[in-house]
Order: sequence, then structure tokens, then C-alpha cells
Amino acid sequence: MTTAEAKDLLIRSVEEEARQDANRRLYLIEHELREEADRRARDLIIQAIQRCVSDVVSEVTVSVVPIPSDDMKGRIIGREGRNIRALEHATGVDVIIDDTPDCVTLSCFDPVRREVARLALTKLVTDGRIHPTRIEEVVARAATEVDDVIRREGEQAVYDAGVSGIHPEVIRILGRLKFRYSYGQNVLRHSVEVARLAGTIAAELGASVEICKRGGLLHDLGKALDHEIEGPHALVGASVLERYERPEVVTAVAKHHDDWFTNTLEGVIVQTADAISGGRPGARGETLENYIQRLQTLEAIANSFPGVEKSYAVQAGREVRIIVKPDHVDDVGAMRLARDIAKKIEESLEYPGQIKVTVVRETRAVEYAQ
Repeated sequence: MTTAEAKDLLIRSVEEEARQDANRRLYLIEHELREEADRRARDLIIQAIQRCVSDVVSEVTVSVVPIPSDDMKGRIIGREGRNIRALEHATGVDVIIDDTPDCVTLSCFDPVRREVARLALTKLVTDGRIHPTRIEEVVARAATEVDDVIRREGEQAVYDAGVSGIHPEVIRILGRLKFRYSYGQNVLRHSVEVARLAGTIAAELGASVEICKRGGLLHDLGKALDHEIEGPHALVGASVLERYERPEVVTAVAKHHDDWFTNTLEGVIVQTADAISGGRPGARGETLENYIQRLQTLEAIANSFPGVEKSYAVQAGREVRIIVKPDHVDDVGAMRLARDIAKKIEESLEYPGQIKVTVVRETRAVEYAQ
């Protein structure tokens, strides 16, 4: 071996050793930071997502009002657009009139305002008299009708959950959840389901059934309040309930997204029921096209990395399993590959919850007997 060859071999050996040591150190640093990150990330994510108004799928931000003919579109717009401006000003929604036949689209992130606009526009189209003064009268009447619906739905939810003694103001806030959805799941129906699940679990474990039912029914109350109120929905709901409910219920509501070891027994039961209701098959749906596209994109991202033999999106897109070639990727490289794939998924996809990335490396020893 010449001096140059020996020098080159030594450099490659040192580089490989340094790379292995860097990967090990990086893994240890990530492991040390994960506990702190998990504790702090929950509060940050809840505050950024649960209470923030942002672009979401069209299925939960628009309503469609049928009209008898396209001539009605001109009457809705009015002379120089005065009618459509009056309707948008009175309701706070965007009225979209395009080439879609026999319908008008209402767009707004607030489902209560959108329902008021839908009722008002339906009445105006049926009546035929559309002018700014008439629009204001019909919108006011529609808002009163929606308030009645909210109160009735709140009372029905309390009855369905088997809970008594809820303050009328809390019932009114609870009824607003009828118009709110989380990944296609109606929040009011979800709350009733959580109350029933929590009551059943509490009865089995010997905990307070009443507290668990009340905490389960009211755990998402903060989602019904206006988005201008800052803070995670759990704490917003708890701050309202402090005036009407006992401390045990308030604690269960405030901590239903916290770590289990910081919560009470009843609070942990509410957390468990919440997870069961939101995570059961069919509870939260997406359009089939978006669902299939996300699964295909997940596998395509994983297959784009060198050393990957196969990849499978499983658990309804909540996990992607990657099979790597053992002669191309070592154990330390598998950990780095999982981190790189997870980072690319975060940059490339929008998805609810989290996606687990599992890298599988299988070593096979093969020999032939001659």
C-alpha cells in the first residue's frame, strides 16, 4: 500500500467513525429533549390550532342555498350590488355567486353566522322581496330562530347525556357546538358520546359517574366561544365553568389535554373517553379522494429516499412503515432515515394529528451448502 492509499484509507475510516459518533450523539440529544418537547408542544399546538381561524376544507366552511332559477341571482345581487353588500354586511359571510347553476354559495369560518345567512337567504328567495331593508329584517328574524335552535339542541344534548342541573347559560353555549365540526365529526354529538363513555368507564372503576359525565359533556365547551378569546379551548371552557360548576368538573375540563399524571382520576377518564370518541373508526372522516391521495403521497415520500426497499401506509394514514435494505442502511442510519422522512412529511403534507414513521431493518445471513 502506498502512502497516498494509506492516507486515503485512514481519512475514510476517520470520516466513517466521526459520522457514526455524530449520529449517536444526535440521537442522545434528541432523546433528552423529547420529554421536554412533548410537555411543551401540547400547549403550543392547542393554542395555535384549536383557537386559531385558518383555512380548512371547504366541506365545513361553505353552505349552498338552492335558488329556483338563475334569474334570481341578479335579484340577489341587486342594483349595483346593493343587495349582496347588505346581506354580507348584516350576516358577516361571503356570498359567492358564480356560474354554478341554481345555487348560491355562502362561505364563512363561523358556522353560526353561516347558518343565519343560510336561513335568511332561503327566506328571501322564497318570499321574492329582496332589498336592503327587507334583508335586515329577515336576518334579524333568522338570528332569533338560530338562537332558539341552539337552546333546544343544548337542552337535548343534556337530556341525551343523562346530566341534570346544568346552568341555562352553559346550555346555550353548549348548543352552539351543533354547528361546529372537527375533521367531519360534529362536536356536540361528540360531547354527548364522551359523556356516555366517561360515565360507563367511571362506573366500572368506581369513580364519580356524575363528575365524569358532566366533564365529558362540557369538555369542549371552549370551542363554542368566539375566536377572539385567547387561549386553548380547554382553559377557555374551564374559565367559563368556574362560575357554574364544581371544582372537580372544572379541573377535568381544563386538563383534558394535559399529561395523565397531572390529572385527577375523573379527568383521566374524560381524557380516555375523548380519545375513544375521536379515534374510533368512522368518527372523523375525510373525502375519499383526499384520503387516498395522502396515502399515496406518504408512500411516495418514503420511497424517494435511498436504501428504501418498500413502504406501506397503514392505520388509515397515521403510520408509514418503511422496509430498508440492510446492506445499504445500518442501525444508526435507520434512525437518521426515520427522522429525515418524518421531516419531509411535515414539510410536504397537511394532515390531522400525527403520523408515526417506523423504519424496519432486517439482517439476513445467507450461506449455501455445496
